Amino acid sequence: QLQASGGGLVQAGGSLRLSCAASGRTARTYAMGWFRQAPGKEREFVAAMARSGGGTRYTDSVKGRFTISRDSAKNTVYLQMNSLKPEDTALYYCAANQNPFGMDTFGSYDFWGQGTLVTVSS
Repeated sequence: QLQASGGGLVQAGGSLRLSCAASGRTARTYAMGWFRQAPGKEREFVAAMARSGGGTRYTDSVKGRFTISRDSAKNTVYLQMNSLKPEDTALYYCAANQNPFGMDTFGSYDFWGQGTLVTVSS
C-alpha cells in the first residue's frame, strides 16, 4: 500500500528524488513521512508532511538540502534530496500516520513501505 522508489548510487554533492505512492487506506492518512536507517543504526526521522494544509517537518541534518512534497492527484509523496553527503547513505522508508500528532515520531506511524536504498559515495 506504500510503494517507495527512486533510490540509487550517487556521488557526494549529487541529487536523488524518492517517490512514495500510497493506495488504499494509506492514501487517506493524516501525514506522510520519510525515515531512514543506516547500517548498525536505529531508524531515524527525516521529513514529514501533513496531508491537510501541507505543513512540513525536517530533521536538522537535512534542512536546506531535502524537500518533501506531494502530488495529491497521484497520492504520491516525494523527497527531493540535494547536496547529498556520504552520511545520508541509508535505507529510506516512507510511512503513513493516521494521527494528527507525532509527525516526527517513529511510533506514531501506522503503515510502512519497503525501503529504497540510497548510497552516497565520497
